[in-house]
Amino acid sequence: MDHIVDLDISDGIATITLDSQANRNALSRRLLAELHDALDRAEATDPRAIVLTHRGAAFCAGADLKERSDGGPIDSGPFVRALERLMDTASPTIAAVNGAVRAGGIGLMASCDLVVVDDDTTFALTEVRIGVAPAIISVPILRRVPASRIASAMLTGEPFDAQEARAMGLVTHVTPDVAATVAALCSGIRAGAPRAVAETKRLLRDVPSLDRDIGFDEMRRLSDELFQSPDGAEGMLAFAEKRPPRWAPTNE
Repeated sequence: MDHIVDLDISDGIATITLDSQANRNALSRRLLAELHDALDRAEATDPRAIVLTHRGAAFCAGADLKERSDGGPIDSGPFVRALERLMDTASPTIAAVNGAVRAGGIGLMASCDLVVVDDDTTFALTEVRIGVAPAIISVPILRRVPASRIASAMLTGEPFDAQEARAMGLVTHVTPDVAATVAALCSGIRAGAPRAVAETKRLLRDVPSLDRDIGFDEMRRLSDELFQSPDGAEGMLAFAEKRPPRWAPTNE
């Protein structure tokens, strides 16, 4: 049986591609199982970044409603864990979107650190229109977007466009060339020291929720440690010598 989630690793970048076009990359049990397997294999290589993208006209249509209505048990655990993994993995995660995003697909996208979408991308949080709520996906979405900015979309299910998504903070980049923008972001990530990038991802996630004094204390210790690290020494030497730094691989 052909895979519906593919993994490619090139130049330190792990690209995970959703390819279940028959159901618009809906979050079926099989797609989620293959997504976890792809994440396992990607993380085993210590990638500099993980790109989540798709084939077909839709990035992700949300829950597989055919599966949800077949009378079988409902287990949202694999979906929750997928969102957590995209948020928590040490490597920066980038959603590369060239198609429609609906319902749970928005949560999948919003769990990535950076979200690059095509100018023509449309979004809709359609849960209320089928009698449910955008419950699980509210966790990553409301960490990116003020509730008041997305309340209308959540309460009505009305579609919105890429410019509105960027204005509210749901996406980070709107571009006519998603591939080129993602390539430039990956190049920028590779220019930084692996640990420094991982620590920066962590502080972006954790610092906003810290008490101010605790935040200063923890970040002072981290700053001192990094300035005294081999990467810090190499980075400052490279700056003085006007050359690119030579970072040690993360697995050494």
